[in-house]
Amino acid sequence: MKHRAKTGHPDMGFQIAPMIDVVFVIMLFFMVMAGSVKVEHELKMKLPGDPEASTSAPTDSPDEVTISIAENGQVSVNDNPVDSQTDENLATLTQEMKMVAENARRSNQKILVTVSAEETAKYERIAYVLNALAKAGASENVTFATADAE
Repeated sequence: MKHRAKTGHPDMGFQIAPMIDVVFVIMLFFMVMAGSVKVEHELKMKLPGDPEASTSAPTDSPDEVTISIAENGQVSVNDNPVDSQTDENLATLTQEMKMVAENARRSNQKILVTVSAEETAKYERIAYVLNALAKAGASENVTFATADAE
């Protein structure tokens, strides 16, 4: 009997056919799944509340008030300084904002208040301004901004 010498498998190299098969299967999967993606649509819902309130909504542009807080604590309303730099109650600011809020209510408009504080202003001073807005009833639409220190 003749014995054959065992030889190793010859190097098959990189097989491209199985790789193409895998790529086609993956591509087929994604093509099938792309058809089942749901498109979001607007939901027609009726929200609870008084429908009369939405019809009497203000159509004019809202009143805008900018309250600036300087690094030294000086508070200004539309670039007009109010109260002292150390006053915690901010009575003048509260009074002015009460008048603005009352005028907005009478004319059925919103008030937009922007609190613009310098980056180095103390947070305590910002809290005093927010307290004054709450006392005046003008704290519904408040936005914040930082002013560049000049």
